[in-house]
Amino acid sequence: MKYIYSSLVVLGLLFAGSAQAEKYNIDGTHTQVRFTYSHFGFSNITGRFDQVQGEFDLDTANLAKSRIAIEIPIASISTGVDKLDAHLQSADFFDVAKYPTARFNSKSVHVVNDKELHVSGELTIHGVTQPVTFTVKINRIGEHPFKKVPAAGFDATATIKRSTFGIGGYVPLVSDEVTLSITLEATVPKS
Repeated sequence: MKYIYSSLVVLGLLFAGSAQAEKYNIDGTHTQVRFTYSHFGFSNITGRFDQVQGEFDLDTANLAKSRIAIEIPIASISTGVDKLDAHLQSADFFDVAKYPTARFNSKSVHVVNDKELHVSGELTIHGVTQPVTFTVKINRIGEHPFKKVPAAGFDATATIKRSTFGIGGYVPLVSDEVTLSITLEATVPKS
């Protein structure tokens, strides 16, 4: 089944396809991609990527047969500090002029239990692709209370080393390890 691309991040998230999978649209107003890193060991800075949206194939009967491909617009980075956002977009870090997007393409889903998945795939940032596995908590799968359509929600986390993506500026003073956290809500489009 072909990959469905969405406009998100990071970091992110999730699944691998089947003929029984149903197409879900990611709800950009209720989905966030966040990142956290240590600044000289004094503080743990958190930022996020806005404009998260997209769709994925979710097989509720067999979650291991689900799949997602997400695209993140790096220029949507927001730390709450304009100067920091501009610096992170510069050639010192993401180099948005050369690498405007990040992508995650799932390759496999391992069902740990009825509340947890391990979703492995390829994360591309700064033009470099590396394997990443997200630990995914299943928040809820069921009917959306207002839209009256199938809905699903997940929280996913992974820790990456930014230097492996060619973003090694200021390591080790600014931590190489970055935690990616994604909260995602999606619904089946009304026909």
